[in-house]
Amino acid sequence: MNDDISKRRLGRGLAALIGEMDQPTQSADNASVISADRTVPIEFVSRNPRNPRRYFDESELQDLAGSVRQHGIVQPVVVRTREKDRFEIIAGERRWRAAQLAGLVEIPVIVRDVDDKTALELAIVENVQRQDLNPLEEALGYEQLIADYGYTQNDLGEVIGKSRSHVANSLRLLKLPEPVREMLAGGSLSAGHARALVSTSDPVGLAKTITSKGLSVRDAERLAQNHIRAENEPSTGAQPKVEKDSDTVALERSLSDSLGLSVVINHKGEGGQIKIAYKSLEQLEEICRLLEGRV
Repeated sequence: MNDDISKRRLGRGLAALIGEMDQPTQSADNASVISADRTVPIEFVSRNPRNPRRYFDESELQDLAGSVRQHGIVQPVVVRTREKDRFEIIAGERRWRAAQLAGLVEIPVIVRDVDDKTALELAIVENVQRQDLNPLEEALGYEQLIADYGYTQNDLGEVIGKSRSHVANSLRLLKLPEPVREMLAGGSLSAGHARALVSTSDPVGLAKTITSKGLSVRDAERLAQNHIRAENEPSTGAQPKVEKDSDTVALERSLSDSLGLSVVINHKGEGGQIKIAYKSLEQLEEICRLLEGRV
């Protein structure tokens, strides 16, 4: 109970801190605020290695740098103190990178005295609210909070301001192989495309089909469903794609002759499947009687 209350309080605290990021003010009753807006040498500010955002478009950074040269940094970078006169970014790494490209020697910052957990939460909330994270970065951020701080998906959803199902669907993307993750991070696949591939046996091949044909999410879902259906419901008696050895073929023929039914054996590693096709309830009852008689 106390843990639930603390998480609700944390959620309200994060909302307050996020609100202060746009209009920094000194607050006497908020212990998280160390100082008001100020300017510090840019070399005294370093990136946070735990920042969930890991991909930065170079052309977009150059465009932002051009704006910074002309107008300066309109919104301060949110940082926390790491040691005397040294700061680590909580939110605003993109602005910091652009400022470096623009040749700024000082940047405006808002200093927040927070621990590692709250810094990570703030970084995720700020990026998610601004839609700055790609789906993979968002999922990795959620995974990090769950792994490091023991959040449930429901608790995390409350803190981040997303539904539990949104968190769960994001985390499912981490089951995808690296080539598909790269497509997702690069933007050639959307989260909807990628989610459709999670339960398939060939997500890389299907992802390439989706990108090469420019399929919509709905088309990708149909493609994935057809792929799964083709694997799980092969046509009875159809020739397998991989040629079977003569011993397996002989065993299939022997069992088919004994039962009077079509039998298909598929090897998968050390195990496999044996499928017996029946055409009537009477044949099904006969199969059940034979199997039960062997026990």
